[in-house]
Amino acid sequence: MTDTQGAARPGQLSIDHTTVEGIRVVTLRGEIDHAVKDLPSEALLSCDGAAPRRTVVDLSGVTSMDSSGINVFVAVHQAASDDQGWVRIAGAQESVLRLLEIVGLDEVIGCHPTVGQALTA
Repeated sequence: MTDTQGAARPGQLSIDHTTVEGIRVVTLRGEIDHAVKDLPSEALLSCDGAAPRRTVVDLSGVTSMDSSGINVFVAVHQAASDDQGWVRIAGAQESVLRLLEIVGLDEVIGCHPTVGQALTA
């Protein structure tokens, strides 16, 4: 199953959803910042604020992210953990991974080089 929200112009955020062996994979492309922070939140959390039990977020197409993205991932991690689940990040580009490391989020949410590695971790 795939659900796509396309970006209208380069740099804007686009989101794809799929499921691999019962694990939800959400692929984000573009920039995650204050202007679009609700889009990843809506894609990763259900209407009641719960996250699917197991989610891999593919950030290989995310070119930049600010604290809005960090806040989204903290909320998603908390929601998944509350349901005995997990969220993992895959393929973060160097600048995005560096931000995750600076704030220590890589110590809380597993960061993997590829989606395949995140799925099997």
